[in-house]
Amino acid sequence: MTKESSKKKLFKNLLTVTEQFMLGRNFVPLTRTELMQKLYLPKEHRDVFKEVLKALVEKKVTRFSRGRYYPKKFKLDVVIGALKLHPRGFGFVSPDDPSLSSQDIFIPKRFTQNAVDGDSVEVEINPFSGSDKGPEGRVITILKRGRTHLAGIVSAINQYGHTLAYVPMLGAEQRVVLQTTEEIPVHVGDRVVMEVIDWGLKDTETVCRVSHHLGHISDPSCDISAAIEEFDLRNDFPTAVIREAQNFGSQVSRKEIQARDDLRDLECITIDPDTARDFDDALSLTKDNKGNYHLGVHIADVSHYVLPGTPIDEEAKMRCNSTYFPGFCLPMLPPILSESLCSLRPNTNRLSLSILMRLDHHGEVIDYKICRAVIKSKKRFTYKQAKQVLDGEIKSPHKKTLELMVELCHHLKQKRYERGSIEFALPELAVIVDKDSTPIKTDYVIYDITHQLVEEFMLKANEIVALHLSKIGKDLTYRVHEEPSEESMKDFVMIAHAFGFKLPDTPTSQDLQALFEEAQETPYGSFLATNYIRRMRMALYTPENIGHYGLGLSHYCHFTSPIRRYIDLVIHRILLGNEMEYEHLEEIAQLCSEQERISERAERNVTLLKKLRLLDKWAKETPFKQFDAVITRVRNFGIYFEILDLMIEGFLHLSDLEDDFYEFDNKKTTLHGRHTGTTLFAGEKITVMLKNIDLIMLETQWKLVSERKERIKRGKNKKRRGAETQRKK
Repeated sequence: MTKESSKKKLFKNLLTVTEQFMLGRNFVPLTRTELMQKLYLPKEHRDVFKEVLKALVEKKVTRFSRGRYYPKKFKLDVVIGALKLHPRGFGFVSPDDPSLSSQDIFIPKRFTQNAVDGDSVEVEINPFSGSDKGPEGRVITILKRGRTHLAGIVSAINQYGHTLAYVPMLGAEQRVVLQTTEEIPVHVGDRVVMEVIDWGLKDTETVCRVSHHLGHISDPSCDISAAIEEFDLRNDFPTAVIREAQNFGSQVSRKEIQARDDLRDLECITIDPDTARDFDDALSLTKDNKGNYHLGVHIADVSHYVLPGTPIDEEAKMRCNSTYFPGFCLPMLPPILSESLCSLRPNTNRLSLSILMRLDHHGEVIDYKICRAVIKSKKRFTYKQAKQVLDGEIKSPHKKTLELMVELCHHLKQKRYERGSIEFALPELAVIVDKDSTPIKTDYVIYDITHQLVEEFMLKANEIVALHLSKIGKDLTYRVHEEPSEESMKDFVMIAHAFGFKLPDTPTSQDLQALFEEAQETPYGSFLATNYIRRMRMALYTPENIGHYGLGLSHYCHFTSPIRRYIDLVIHRILLGNEMEYEHLEEIAQLCSEQERISERAERNVTLLKKLRLLDKWAKETPFKQFDAVITRVRNFGIYFEILDLMIEGFLHLSDLEDDFYEFDNKKTTLHGRHTGTTLFAGEKITVMLKNIDLIMLETQWKLVSERKERIKRGKNKKRRGAETQRKK
């Protein structure tokens, strides 16, 4: 058979096979490469396959558009909306016209096309996508950029004289070239704000010019100011906002006190973190001779000062929430309100929106009253101080009240367990900084009974408000949380098994609670809880009530923190009779949900940088310092682990495991050393040494300290000491 006839036969066969495949019910839009993979075609057939696809387009069996071949009857929905990017690179697009898609459109990382957070984009929806995140699509056009400037760090000046920058907003994969001038010289490590000249595409560079300097990566004092620029947070308050806040004065007027329920005789106390200056909530609790509890949750009445449409309100709506960095708070409200007039300071008259609850001896709510009041807090406790009082380490006239709060807390916790809510009791590793924002140490904040009682009382107040507004037919913004997907739960069960914990394939809430309580006594508790939280769907705000899976509640909203969350202020206004249209609530809920994510990203970024600075300090003070770690994930290319002292993740590639040749066991998800017999698995404790820190990219390099080498070394030292002893004898 001649080459020509052989080629014709191949063409004919491929044409038939491909046509049948494209006319099948399961055919979805694919590129030529993806089609070849689906049909298991070797690379040698590439040229012939090009002709086959061309013929099928001419026969109208398929349609070619934007690099993909589509089914004959395939209809693409194209919508326009704003893109919100996740730190991991994927994103969601909220359609400008909700009638085209009732849900946000999930955009995988590979389909974002170099769009950045806030861009207005045109999105092609794939109707064949089956994602639990909702409809899936790809960005096809960037219609309008959401910003003109970016903040980043000068990462390199290459051999050709090109200045390169790392821009957190664009990610490490995007090449950013800086146009420099003699007027504004730059060096590696400079933190700069840049004007974008050309955004480029995924496969082409972004070009910027330097606008101004923020500082240098070696200077920790500019970490927060740089993060504010990088994540486009609002910093200074406009003059009109400051003036309006100053006009309120510094004290509550007698006229306003007379118009409210006077609760100043109640024994109200506040319990907050050491560094808190904005006290949103105060608590009061008594018990009558029938055994009923009288719980008061008193929340700062911010709505009295911040009226709709005023300069303060408009600024708070744009900020949506306060953002908390190590040693610094970027507030939602100006400090004259957040730290003074609205803050429930001790021994000072303050306006509140109070919920007065009566509960039986099991913690069931009998009745409640919601009122505008004036209170006078009798004591400001930190969590540590309240715990010391309970433990008898310090004396306080409020000890009996604190003990009564613990008593009621246990009843409410029991109710929570019964309804399937999961409590993690995660310790928090806080980074302590000095006046120059230099990290000096860490502090484990234990989630003890004082934290738990405050949380239980706040949860109860939030639940009652949501139920109350729902019963009287008011639209409101709920805090909702969907059930995790079946796939996510299966993945978590596998991880739990890898760490040696027993868990059914389809665990109940009680199974999970038992797991976390057991794991909390091990070094793996924090990792497992965090891993589970990451696999859960994100909680968000919406006027549509779908319940809160994590808390096991049918009705839940945020009401207790109006100084630092705008959505809570909205709930206060609705309680006080300020009706809002559903569409307006939907807009506010979406805005607050999105800004919450941005603030969380900024907080994590700065906290990680502070931890790495502290790690760098320790490494310089103690060269060859060894760190205890626990393996969290094993892959065929290496291991992930968590440094226990700092709760940061590290990675070791197979090539870094120098003590042996390791082979991956896919079934057991382990790495097995061919010569030493060492097995690396999730949950195993290891010891590592720091090799390098890159503060610009927030990356670390590590070296595994081989136990085998340590044993040999210890053995040699023992023999040497024995020989020296013999000589001395």
